[in-house]
Amino acid sequence: MQHQTKDLHPVVTRRTFLKASAATLAGLGLTSIFCQHLPWGKPYSLVRFGMVTDIHYADTETKDVRFYRDSLDKLAECVQFMNEQKVDFLIELGDFKDQDTPPAEEKTLGYLRTVEKEFQRFSGPTYHVLGNHDMDTISKTQFLANIINTNQDPYRTYYSFDQGGIHFVVLDANYLADGTDYNHGNFHWTDANVPPQELDWLEKDLSAAPLPTIVFIHQLLDGKGSVYVKNAYKVRQVLQKSGQVLTVFQGHHHAGSLQQIENIHYYTLKALVTGPPPDNNSYAIVEIKSNLDVVVTGYRNATSSQLPKATSQT
Repeated sequence: MQHQTKDLHPVVTRRTFLKASAATLAGLGLTSIFCQHLPWGKPYSLVRFGMVTDIHYADTETKDVRFYRDSLDKLAECVQFMNEQKVDFLIELGDFKDQDTPPAEEKTLGYLRTVEKEFQRFSGPTYHVLGNHDMDTISKTQFLANIINTNQDPYRTYYSFDQGGIHFVVLDANYLADGTDYNHGNFHWTDANVPPQELDWLEKDLSAAPLPTIVFIHQLLDGKGSVYVKNAYKVRQVLQKSGQVLTVFQGHHHAGSLQQIENIHYYTLKALVTGPPPDNNSYAIVEIKSNLDVVVTGYRNATSSQLPKATSQT
């Protein structure tokens, strides 16, 4: 939740001035220096966004701890809260929808359209990260045709955008080891890869936008094992080389996790689908502070975390 202050006028002035000034300084690569030396004392928010993951919506029966049908109401709670909080944008980190057993393409598309309709009740920009279950019965092209990534090429599965002097990168690890797209269930959830052409794009994208950066991905980058991207080390090398990545936000591992590698935080958000409503839900608000600390405020089951900017970063 936002904390109220006794003197509201300086807060508004800071934000308004910063947004105008950061846009000018961004091209000069001076945003982080500018933010750290403003003469106003306590750090304040440059960008404040909502985040949710692993919704797995389908109008089907509960299986184990996955309450598929209830995900729609849980998402509605999240969207309403984000609207009330007036966050700058809302992003979901993959596994947006699920399927029946046996799977049926038209029903799966119906679940996708239903959950996207709820997601679009958010009153600001919306973004999606592709998860493996998003291609369980359909293709990437079909998924993209039924969702909205605000002001993005509708055919791109990985992309970037800027807001408030911060660069945001969305990655897609839904490729087999040979570079083939996940497609109509043609994949194994343990075989996630970021292909060479995407790594090349990532390196060029970071070089072209020398701003403090946040990265979003579905499968995890901070280790080895079934829930991790197979070539995670190569991806981390690109992120570390840039010297500008503050935090990577991930989904996929429903229990959540947190660690730091080479000055980059890796925060895995807990899954929305886990457990019966209403108490078992998960979503978060992330604030990028003027000193480039990242503050995650978790709601329901989501974990709150203070992710300070590494002192060696520039």
